[in-house]
Amino acid sequence: MAQWFQLQQLDSKYLEQVDQLYDDNFPMEIRQYLSAWIESHDWDMVATSDSLAVVRFHDLLAQLDVQYSRFALENNFLLQHNIRKIKRNLQDHFQEDPLQMAMIICNCLKEEKKILASIIKKEVRHRSCLLHTVVVNQISDILCLAEQIQFNLVTVEVPEWKHRQQIACIGGPPNACLDQLQIWFTAVAEGLQQVRQQLKMLQELEQKYTYENDPVTQGKSALEERALALFKYLIVNSIVVERQPCMPTHPQRPMVLKTGVQFTVKIRLLVKLQEFNYQLKKYVPYLAAEFRHLQLKEQKITGNRSNEGPLIVTEELHSISFETQLCQPGLQVELETMSLPIVVISNISQLPSAWASVMWYNMLTCESKNLSFFLSPPQATWNQLSNVLSWQFSSITKRGLNDEQLSMLGDKLLGGEAAGNPNGLIPWTKFCKNVNEKSFPFWLWIEGILDLIKRHLLCLWNDGCIMGFVSKEREKALLKDKEPGTFLLRFSESSREGAITFTWVEDVHFHTVEPYTKKELAAVTFPDILRNYKVMAAENIPENPLLYLYPNIPKESAFTRYYSRPTEVYGVLTRIINPDEIENVVGYSQTAPATHTD
Repeated sequence: MAQWFQLQQLDSKYLEQVDQLYDDNFPMEIRQYLSAWIESHDWDMVATSDSLAVVRFHDLLAQLDVQYSRFALENNFLLQHNIRKIKRNLQDHFQEDPLQMAMIICNCLKEEKKILASIIKKEVRHRSCLLHTVVVNQISDILCLAEQIQFNLVTVEVPEWKHRQQIACIGGPPNACLDQLQIWFTAVAEGLQQVRQQLKMLQELEQKYTYENDPVTQGKSALEERALALFKYLIVNSIVVERQPCMPTHPQRPMVLKTGVQFTVKIRLLVKLQEFNYQLKKYVPYLAAEFRHLQLKEQKITGNRSNEGPLIVTEELHSISFETQLCQPGLQVELETMSLPIVVISNISQLPSAWASVMWYNMLTCESKNLSFFLSPPQATWNQLSNVLSWQFSSITKRGLNDEQLSMLGDKLLGGEAAGNPNGLIPWTKFCKNVNEKSFPFWLWIEGILDLIKRHLLCLWNDGCIMGFVSKEREKALLKDKEPGTFLLRFSESSREGAITFTWVEDVHFHTVEPYTKKELAAVTFPDILRNYKVMAAENIPENPLLYLYPNIPKESAFTRYYSRPTEVYGVLTRIINPDEIENVVGYSQTAPATHTD
């Protein structure tokens, strides 16, 4: 693009600078009319040669004559007059010294170039400033987005995962895998690392080229600090306890630890950057530390025990803290995480009560550090507790509790007035500490039944043969309209250690056998007891009164696959039952317990 044309495109403030280059000796009209001719010659050379200056002086006068002719054709008298005047003026000033004119033209062209160069420099700087501003804003936007995602991960996703872990630990639905969380955490960490690397590259560029009020120079330090702070915060919150402390001997009862017994725990870092791979001997999909041989040592305390606290051992909560460091060049981050509260016992007999504490805590709070929880334990709603009770069965068997079974348990805890109310409140003491009319707490009764099922009744429970939890009134209501010989299986309400009994209907009478405990069931399986159970009728003919499993399943169809031997009668009949006897009295064989009213 012609230099003179470029100058004409400038703002007025720059045109004023151009105007100052020209005066009456060499007016701007010459530059305007002869711009193409002037710019077609090398005036640096002309300004150093007298002879060449003379030639160019006469050439310039000739160019003015040509221009004069053009104006004459246009009948432009004023411009013709101006051209004649300019020509005479040039002749007066430079006829004797054309080299001076060449020097003036040379100087004007150079000054014009300087004006254009300064403008271009300012434009480049302005564009660079805009570009740098865009870069700084984009990096700031990236950090804002990273902060939003990070905030959601740390305050929503991780707490939700931890709450699901709490529920899973007390028998609830299995917790979701951490792999997706790791993908999210790692993506944010990689993004922050890339931003930090880009800022480092900008610093190197800044050392080579910068200018006053450079947005990169002004904003880089704040961006570096922000990116580093976000990265540290993400790392600090990325360490979690993937598997809570648990004794391998009791996998369904995590967070209850016995002194002197090994337990396991697994810690995981949810950020896995590429640079970590170079420090490992082989590829691993995640960074975790699994402790498999930890043990709690019991310390003997000498002297009196006057400093005992207000809580019993199974209500005292503790936590295990895990600390480590993440070290990178120029960066060291202290990492710490804590297990969920644990209960420490010294005798395995304390396990049921300790597990009750673990259940109650994780059912009612999401806090991980409230170790004084049982100084004032909150009440649970029946809706909360019923789910947890059902999970205790489904976690060790294939079957939880149905609505009817839970209804019976709710009646026991809430009483008749509040029965069926999902928002009915149950105190901790009523669940685990206060004794019932049978002189033992509700939870220890449930625990005894769980152990009974696990040891002796697992298949029957899984297949739905055992009704289990049904009140005597409900039992009679279910059986009264059934065929004689219809029976159901339920758990005894009077045995702390867990026992099972059965009741059958005979005409208008109901008969209940004394509960079978673990001791009897260790000698003879319960299906064999049902198969061989006989009573002596009035005609002195022994017969098995159990014909149909409630509601109407033939006994052999329900239990044949569980019999240990196809034919063998245990014991000797010792009691005769007459139809006229009271409804709860039952005859029994040597293997059948005595008459019972449970």
